Amino acid sequence: MCGIVGYIGDKDTQAILIDGLRKLEYRGYDSAGISVFTNEGLQVVKAQGRMANLESKLEHHPLVGTAGIGHTRWATHGKPSDENSHPHMDAQHKFSVVHNGIIENYLELKDELIRSGVEFLSETDTEVIAHLVAREYEGDIVKAVQKAVTYMRGAFALGVLTEHEPDKLVAVRQASPLVIGVGEGENFIGSDIPAILKYTRNVYILNDGEMAVLTQDAVELMTIEGNFISREMIHVDWDAVTAEKGGFDHFMLKEIHEQPKAYRDTMLGRINDDGKGVHFSDLKLTAEQIRNIRNVQIVACGTAYHAGLVGRNIIEKMAKIPVETDVASEYRYRSPIINKDTLVIVVSQSGETADTLAALREAQANGAHVIAVTNVVGSSIARDADDVIATLAGPEIAVASTKAYTSQLIAFYLFGLHLADIRGTMTTEEISETLAAMESLPEQVEKILEMAPEIKQYAEHIAQHKHLFFIGRGVDYAVVQEGSLKLKEISYIHSEAYAAGELKHGTLALIEDGIPVIALATQEDVLEKTVSNIKEVKARGGEVMVISYDEHREDLLKSVDYVMTIPKTLQTLTPALSVVTLQLLAYYASLALEHDVDKPRNLAKSVTVE
Repeated sequence: MCGIVGYIGDKDTQAILIDGLRKLEYRGYDSAGISVFTNEGLQVVKAQGRMANLESKLEHHPLVGTAGIGHTRWATHGKPSDENSHPHMDAQHKFSVVHNGIIENYLELKDELIRSGVEFLSETDTEVIAHLVAREYEGDIVKAVQKAVTYMRGAFALGVLTEHEPDKLVAVRQASPLVIGVGEGENFIGSDIPAILKYTRNVYILNDGEMAVLTQDAVELMTIEGNFISREMIHVDWDAVTAEKGGFDHFMLKEIHEQPKAYRDTMLGRINDDGKGVHFSDLKLTAEQIRNIRNVQIVACGTAYHAGLVGRNIIEKMAKIPVETDVASEYRYRSPIINKDTLVIVVSQSGETADTLAALREAQANGAHVIAVTNVVGSSIARDADDVIATLAGPEIAVASTKAYTSQLIAFYLFGLHLADIRGTMTTEEISETLAAMESLPEQVEKILEMAPEIKQYAEHIAQHKHLFFIGRGVDYAVVQEGSLKLKEISYIHSEAYAAGELKHGTLALIEDGIPVIALATQEDVLEKTVSNIKEVKARGGEVMVISYDEHREDLLKSVDYVMTIPKTLQTLTPALSVVTLQLLAYYASLALEHDVDKPRNLAKSVTVE
């Protein structure tokens, strides 16, 4: 997740920008840069890699001035490089822009600008903005920015400077967070409060469709259309550590709550304007190759493997292609059958998972086309794969993955629909219905998050037990495997996940009086069978909690001890909702046991050895 900081005042701008970017390092980044209005005009210094690389450059070329913007980049459009780093400038180096988010129609705008004679230096969507603002400038930077954003579709937070009006810093928010800090004789912008907390605790929070014009002595708030806004200033009393967590007690809880945004961001720019199809602008896999796919192999580890289990269900149901899902550490040792008509999908949050990287190379050596689903565009797996589908969850700090997992599900849904469209296995109406339901998922997740007190109460109950079981059928079985892993990872409660139909084949021997069993029952076509399996557990003394739809609550309570509900959606999409309840259960169980939620024992965020 990229970071923005901006300053206008009479202090050392470079030092303030660097300090602000340092405060945003926890968000993750692959490059950084700053732009400052100096005596020699608007100047930019930027560098791939860590902040130390940028600071090293600035030691040899310091930027002295009283207005500037800075950025830490998490690559989405274009690999991590000096050229793709922010800030970006126009051709004449008179305008400088930093940007968080995604411009959905940037290729269309870029083509238009190229036809008018503009030469681009980067692969990013952000550079388009700098050229648009320069094109629209007629002596008023505010009006130029307002006009430029009317051409843009997507999510963006912007900081804009121009050499023509060095006494102004313009900020814009549309579906990407931005705060304005108010000081004495100085003002600030930041994508997150920690960037400016050292200098001021008085802030305005911009809402979508709003902008701010900052000078040293004033801040004007207005809509993008130019209507002025009056708003009460907020005084922030968080400490710096709390500020990094966005006011949440732990990074994991923050990241669970960031999932609605992660869903939207991963869908952004990939759904056709008419809502009837999906496109991946950077995908090299051709329609002919897609029609010739004979089988798909999904390879991953841990939580990403569980996303792959859901992915198997999605692709088989939507595209009617046989799919195998493999644990990466086992894949290359079983001599998988691969040929040129095999599509291999490797899934990795970090893009550095050693076993998954080895599996990728094995698949390519045998002639397969490999697609990487990863959260880090510049990672080893992203560089080596034939194609990349980026999940735009932003960086995860907590070891236990939450939003990266659910963003992988969204990527699988989109890719499944893309395959189905090209192979003709779903009608346009079915694809449209699925996409419309997907666009409702973020709001539905927010409704689940509102149920946290109820979930917390049950989690505190199961935290008193040393053993626990999860059961489910169909795609629910894939989801409960992830729920079980989450509970084990951070609460250290021994839990196992089983296919509900397999209970009588041995697992029932483990059920004893009072042992908690969590059942997922969202698949309507096997609901009756799932209820029968639940009754088998109850008959042997198990204590059952079911996650299902509200419409089934009354009937289910005749057979179980507790019921929690999720909003109704298409059967295929339920994993993107039901898993959020399981994430919260694990979080609150760990909390009740007073464990370190963000850094569980014996585990690392990225597994870079086999």
